[in-house]
Amino acid sequence: MLLTSVAVYAATERRRSPVVALLSIIAAAAGLYFTWTPDHATQVAMWAGVGRGVDLVLYIWVCISLIVLLNLHLKLRRQMDLVTVMARTIALAEARHRLSEKADRRRFPEAVRDR
Repeated sequence: MLLTSVAVYAATERRRSPVVALLSIIAAAAGLYFTWTPDHATQVAMWAGVGRGVDLVLYIWVCISLIVLLNLHLKLRRQMDLVTVMARTIALAEARHRLSEKADRRRFPEAVRDR
């Protein structure tokens, strides 16, 4: 059930991130296949040098989880950098605005009093 929902989610998100969606669909399909035919999972595990198919699936799951965590970390880092740039831009714009207001008050003091 969980693997099916991963495949459906990946299919709906393929426009936003086609590579991740494709890899997720492949991983979900492989997971479903090895769930239905555990003997094949054991054969692939022995070919890869792992004792049991369950161990191979677990190792692959850990690797995929670490890649997903790294991807999320990098996205969060990018968002934080964007927020920093935006905050810096807003702060500089406000400082320039205040500076120009002070300069206007010095040049035209009567115009400021009339407001």
